Amino acid sequence: MFTGVLSNVLTIAGSDSGGGAGIQADLKTFASLGTYGTSVITALTAQNGLGVTGIHAPSADFVVQQLKAVLDGFPIHAAKTGMLFSAEIIEALASELEHVDFPLVVDPVCVSTSGHALIEESAVEIMKKKLFPLAALITPNKPETEVLTGIKLVDDKSVEEAGKKLLAMGAKAVLIKGGHFEAKPILVTDWFFDAKGTIEALRQPHVDTPNSHGTGCTLSAAITAYLAKKQPLIIAVKKAQEYLNCALRNGYAPGKGIGPVHHLATIAQLNH
Repeated sequence: MFTGVLSNVLTIAGSDSGGGAGIQADLKTFASLGTYGTSVITALTAQNGLGVTGIHAPSADFVVQQLKAVLDGFPIHAAKTGMLFSAEIIEALASELEHVDFPLVVDPVCVSTSGHALIEESAVEIMKKKLFPLAALITPNKPETEVLTGIKLVDDKSVEEAGKKLLAMGAKAVLIKGGHFEAKPILVTDWFFDAKGTIEALRQPHVDTPNSHGTGCTLSAAITAYLAKKQPLIIAVKKAQEYLNCALRNGYAPGKGIGPVHHLATIAQLNH
């Protein structure tokens, strides 16, 4: 029996009824990395491997009620946000999160892989203004970076310009994820920037797989888990990259359409 003390982590995000992304991906990642996961659900999505067919969001008051219940009941060591849906929810969360003393990873989820908008247009500016200054790290992908900065990412210079612009919005560090850049590169490059002036290209072997649902959620959740375990930020990012790469190599399709990454791959390998 395991008798150690787990670090407590929190995900504030949307629910994926297909199980591959959102809250479900986050909780699987937290568990596989040896942390205890708690959750605040900001939206319910009707989706599967074929796409998103509907979104229903609770009131901002109920989202905050969930958050207060978690914070009152658990000592949280790190948290992340994912799909937040509306300006009202973001503002309500930010007013509570500005008082916490644990690191916050903000994954600024805007659109699904299939192109379905996952956040109201009015919420983008509120996210930048209210949430980014609270973040230890933000983790946008290419399309999200372009939406947030207005900069078209076409080369290293434009990526650097965008990274610095995101830092200027208040986040302590930025990770621009490289999965949406070149179709089939040999290496995938995530770009890391921090307020100290660090600019580092972090590379992992490209995994050619159709089963990549939930990659962004999984990466940010893994970073959060490692931060909760007191890893320095850059080490947490690198360890999370390795975890995601393993999950991608073992991705599979349990149903129709795009399958998820295998969140429990590292555990499965230990059991064989």
